[in-house]
Amino acid sequence: MSFGVILIFFWLIKIIVGGSLVFLLFRMLLKYLRSGEQREESKQIRLSLGEVLRENRVRIKMTQEFVAEALGVSRQSVSKWERGESDPSTSNLIAVAKLYGISAEELLRQVGQ
Repeated sequence: MSFGVILIFFWLIKIIVGGSLVFLLFRMLLKYLRSGEQREESKQIRLSLGEVLRENRVRIKMTQEFVAEALGVSRQSVSKWERGESDPSTSNLIAVAKLYGISAEELLRQVGQ
C-alpha cells in the first residue's frame, strides 16, 4: 500500500468518527430539549426533613439556640438536623413537633412535598 492510500484511509476514518460524534451530540441535544417538562418537574425539589424543620422553626420565629435550649440539646445539633447532616432522635423529633405546635405526624407528612 502506498503512503497516499494510507493517508486517505486515516482521513476517511477521521471523517466517520467525527460524523458519529456529531450525530451523537445532536441526539443528546434533542433528548435534552425534549426533556424540558421533566427537568422543570425536577426543579420542584421535595423538601427534606432538615428543610421542613427549618421552615417550621422560621415560621414560628424561633432561633436555633432557643430550640436547642428548649430540647436540651446543643445549637450545633439543631443546625445539623436542619442541614441534613444528621437526624433528630424519635423523642427529639416528637419534642420539636410539639414545640412547633404541630403533631410529629404532620411534621413528617411535610417531608417529600
